[in-house]
Amino acid sequence: MGRSPVSLSKLKLGKLKVVRRQLLQRYEHQPFISCLAGLYGCQWKRYQRARAQPGECCCSKLECGSFGILILTFWLALVFLYFWSEAQNDYNDFDWFNFGKLGFWFPWSLVLLIVTAVLFTYIAILLVLAVCLLSEGQRLYLHWSHKIGILVTLTFSISATAVLSDLWGKEWKTLLLSFQVTAPFLHVGGVSLMTLLSWPIALHFFRMNKRGRQVAILGLYLVVLFTLYLVPLGMYSPCIKEQGMLRPPPALIGHRGAPMLAPENTLLSFEKAVEEGGEGLETDVTISYDGVPFLMHDNTLRRTTNVREVFPNRTDTPASMFTWSELEMLNAGAWFLSRDPFGTASSLDPDDQVRAQNQTVPRLRDILDLAALHGKLVIFDLYRPPRGHPYRDTWINRTLEVLHNESSLNSSQVLWLPSYQRDLVQEMDPALQQTSGSKASIEELQENHIVRLNLHYSSMSQEHLSKYSSVNIGTNLYVISQPWLYSLAWCAGAQSVTTNALHILKNLHRPLFLMTPEQYSLMWILTDVVSAVLIALVFGFHWWRERGLPFWSGSRQAHQSLHGTYSKFRTAELSDVWSISGVSVRGEARSQPPTPNLATISEQPEPPV
Repeated sequence: MGRSPVSLSKLKLGKLKVVRRQLLQRYEHQPFISCLAGLYGCQWKRYQRARAQPGECCCSKLECGSFGILILTFWLALVFLYFWSEAQNDYNDFDWFNFGKLGFWFPWSLVLLIVTAVLFTYIAILLVLAVCLLSEGQRLYLHWSHKIGILVTLTFSISATAVLSDLWGKEWKTLLLSFQVTAPFLHVGGVSLMTLLSWPIALHFFRMNKRGRQVAILGLYLVVLFTLYLVPLGMYSPCIKEQGMLRPPPALIGHRGAPMLAPENTLLSFEKAVEEGGEGLETDVTISYDGVPFLMHDNTLRRTTNVREVFPNRTDTPASMFTWSELEMLNAGAWFLSRDPFGTASSLDPDDQVRAQNQTVPRLRDILDLAALHGKLVIFDLYRPPRGHPYRDTWINRTLEVLHNESSLNSSQVLWLPSYQRDLVQEMDPALQQTSGSKASIEELQENHIVRLNLHYSSMSQEHLSKYSSVNIGTNLYVISQPWLYSLAWCAGAQSVTTNALHILKNLHRPLFLMTPEQYSLMWILTDVVSAVLIALVFGFHWWRERGLPFWSGSRQAHQSLHGTYSKFRTAELSDVWSISGVSVRGEARSQPPTPNLATISEQPEPPV
């Protein structure tokens, strides 16, 4: 026999009551909360912690202040970590700068990155613990040792940012450039973070009994959220392009050769640059005391030679005050293996290590002949000798003599960078590619016969590059060694880049982060819509969970009347057990006994028929 309609109604009602009871109850996951409270505030025992009562603040004024400082420290540490991570392109310059100040080599940049990452991870873990405790309705209590750790991290972040801004302020331009390629993905990360935060915010919003606090917390959250939703309207990235609009990749010019694979400004370094497919060679030229142009970047020989051993009394003497015979006595490669500035020396095969160990200071004519042999371009900085030098006033003529009479390189393969006596040089050798190291108006550049600009990458601008390219003035950007920065230069339209990392950039066949406007719009809109839906569901669930909603069974509403409200038991031992009292249900013969730690529904027995 089938069941009567009354029995079916009772069965459906019973199932719905169980589901409702499970959804409305609050479990206290004791091991989980003990772990959270123990790590955050060293409150491993249950009696040491307390839950926030409905309508109460989540913590005392002191703990609110500590939580606020924790959030501030998190953002400052995040900004500095992002800043220093994006500055990797110039780590080598930073380490050599410190070498010049301190007199010894140490990888300060890498150490600073590791320390920053460790401190940020520590602060991020504390913040996650705090948010999890808030999501469980627990009152916050931060242990004093963590407060000291937060202050240490805050002091470090502020101090490091201030010092680097003062000594290396140009790196902030690198940070701004990085946003042009990472902003779309930072937007996704920011929206995802705000979506996750909706859970604890919604929980405490509905438990507050003061309207002012509710308005403040919800208003602040919505302002930040909608700002993130609309940020893409102000984003700009040259890597968001229509298909077919991308230009050919920039040519690669080896910065002092291939300094990650061999000692900089040595013949081995330039040979490596040629092997790795570099289309040009960049170097620095100094005139010796007896008139021999040679390759040396620094004013002294201290950093890249063993001058301290060979000429201990002339360590700080300008390099141009040495004769060529004295320069030939120096070793210009052993330092590379001992200091390993890029962390790549161990990757060299044994033969290359032996060759690197025995490199000497090369002449300008050596690199010119190498470029002529392989059909490469050459660009170099030419340093004027100091006062008292025999070639103080004839340094330009002496360099041109080497180019014309002592090498086999065609003048058209030379990007002539020195601006001193440019008109005279142009008159003496019109085949040289006149190259300027600074921006100027198109009229001025054309008047000086400039065919290429050699600019620091921080001045990169797609608008300016396009403007110069329209009048056949190419642009070379230096020094670019990170794939993301090379991708940005590629998208912006640079003709060539000077790099330390030929062996890495040559393998980049497509710009990183390249996407069409349609793909970007889809990613933006989809992220915002999914986030908005999830946040609405979270707030709706917490509203329903905190206030309670009537439910229906099929087309027939179950008759209920709530005679009581949620009541909370003592939080010391039972902690967060909610009950529903006085629920009358007609048509049921017995009452459901209360279950520990579960929401209970009291029912009156059906009157006898």
